[in-house]
Amino acid sequence: MNNASIIQPVETGAGRPVLLLHGGGGPFTTALLAQHLAETTHVIAPTHPGFQGTELPANIDGVRVLADLYAQYLIEQDLKDVLVVGSSMGGWLAAELALGSAADRISGIVLINAAGIEVEGHPIRDISGMTPPELAVYSFHDPSNLKLPAPTPEGIAIAQGNAATLAALAGNPYMHDPSLLGRLSGIHTPTLVIWGASDRVVDADYGRAYAAAIPGATFELIPNAGHLPYLENAPAVFAVLDPFVATYCVPFGLSAPPFLDGSDTI
Repeated sequence: MNNASIIQPVETGAGRPVLLLHGGGGPFTTALLAQHLAETTHVIAPTHPGFQGTELPANIDGVRVLADLYAQYLIEQDLKDVLVVGSSMGGWLAAELALGSAADRISGIVLINAAGIEVEGHPIRDISGMTPPELAVYSFHDPSNLKLPAPTPEGIAIAQGNAATLAALAGNPYMHDPSLLGRLSGIHTPTLVIWGASDRVVDADYGRAYAAAIPGATFELIPNAGHLPYLENAPAVFAVLDPFVATYCVPFGLSAPPFLDGSDTI
């Protein structure tokens, strides 16, 4: 049985709880998001088991299983009105959470260039084994925007471990669950899908298909940005993210301001 006690998140800020879920690159890839969200919310940013040198328990053998672990965490911590924000594989996790046993504790989800579905004619690019410069060509609007520290033995080991964990969780089939696209209609949580227009790992039409499969979801295309759009065009991302956070992170028992009562679309 999965034990949610292995989840030891970094917590920052105050306000409504936001569960921030990173992708295959590890938690540093969502650090800017955490910093921004902590200005107005209580950010709960875990490192997934198996990443950053942590242990991956043998019974966590897929993204859906990992999502169940996070659902257990929300229940054990008695967290309610949670906004879940996920990037890349973290977006896949967010979608699974909105379909899982803790769905009633989630007030909204934000999927940022999420993986997880199979879209005919828009395959997910296999990035396994790519060097960082090779990956940047496909994942950034401007590959020179990839900024990495000088390699160290420790850093290389962590990157290799992250890649091994990603392969264990989502390597077969590669970065998707064949059943997820058909299950997305079961999401009844307000959903914002944010997509970097220049992503060539999962392209914009893949993102549009993701949003179209979720009832009532809003799709926002971010120009001049790739797979991690907040790293290349943060102002555009925050311009669509912040109103959604304000709308769906209203303290329980209080009414939303008139301009956030659902009368206007994002």
